[in-house]
Amino acid sequence: MTDTPREGGYRPGYEVAAEQVLGTSRTVVREAVKILSALGRVRAQKGRGLYVADDEGMLGAGRFASFFLPTDLDHVYMLFEFRRAQETETSRLAARRAAPAELRAIEDAAAVCRRGFETGREDLFNEGDDAFHAAIATASHNMFLQIAVREARRLQAQSAIIGLRGSVGGHAAKAVEEHDAIHQAIRAGDPEAAAHAAAAHIDNTLDDYRKEIQQRLFSSAG
Repeated sequence: MTDTPREGGYRPGYEVAAEQVLGTSRTVVREAVKILSALGRVRAQKGRGLYVADDEGMLGAGRFASFFLPTDLDHVYMLFEFRRAQETETSRLAARRAAPAELRAIEDAAAVCRRGFETGREDLFNEGDDAFHAAIATASHNMFLQIAVREARRLQAQSAIIGLRGSVGGHAAKAVEEHDAIHQAIRAGDPEAAAHAAAAHIDNTLDDYRKEIQQRLFSSAG
């Protein structure tokens, strides 16, 4: 038995029952299901029925993980290229579109990240870092970028085995200042300054990854 969707929406995992499409021709239903499946909005489970997909299914975002290898340096570097394109644009759009509440969310997340650095708490630093980038994506008012940013950061977290995720050392000190530069540009409504600051942040993070990887390689060789 399926629960009735609330507020006119369907939650992930909701089963689309046959009675919900009564009165509609089978041809129309089949075409609609085909389109929704291609978009990743619904998933058909053989012998069970049709279900609303979770967010990772939207745009096929979750499928990135099927080929991403977190220990492959080429993949990691390509992921940084992807993130640079995403976050440059989300910051640019956020500078144009951010509402007052969204500006506060960006500022609050940056403050959490800074507090994590100052207290040496990796969990707090990482929490603020994730919230900061998510808040900017939200302020872009573009749902496709929001999903893509979230997925790219999830994949980057998987590369912790060779990267700097969780470090609150020198990398974090720079990240805190870079977050502030991005926030100030968005707050000032300067799209190009925001995009430039976001690009610099991703580039500097990649440089730190490279340095850390080289250090580990040399230390293991010795």
